[in-house]
Amino acid sequence: MMKVLIQRVSSARCIIGGETYSEIGEGLLLFVSFHKDDDASAIEQLAKKTARLRIFEDEEGKMNRSALDLGREALSISQFTLEALTRKGNRPSFTEAMPPEKAEDYYHMFNEALARTGLDIKRGSFQSRMAIDAVNDGPVTVLLERSE
Repeated sequence: MMKVLIQRVSSARCIIGGETYSEIGEGLLLFVSFHKDDDASAIEQLAKKTARLRIFEDEEGKMNRSALDLGREALSISQFTLEALTRKGNRPSFTEAMPPEKAEDYYHMFNEALARTGLDIKRGSFQSRMAIDAVNDGPVTVLLERSE
């Protein structure tokens, strides 16, 4: 089942080979995964939900504003490890993750769907070893999963 782990951040950056690859200020850090049985039908739904998720505070201190409302950015990182099976033993199994060739296409489709919502998207590099440096604001972390 497609998942988007969302963190509200003061800042976040993706570092590859010791160099900053992409970065954002206040906004959303997104870790995106795809299950081997996913189809593309969830992509648009979760992109819209992500962009419109009201996890930023309004004037009264209530979480009532979205990244779109406030013109915030998002940093999208492909994260197949969210599909880990951990029920047995101590070593996670990643057999439920979508194969990389297909997952890369889905990751790009998800980012394009996010951009169509009006959200300013920065990206990680698919299948690269990345270091993610982030300041989680709140902390606020929300897991979105495809709803059937």
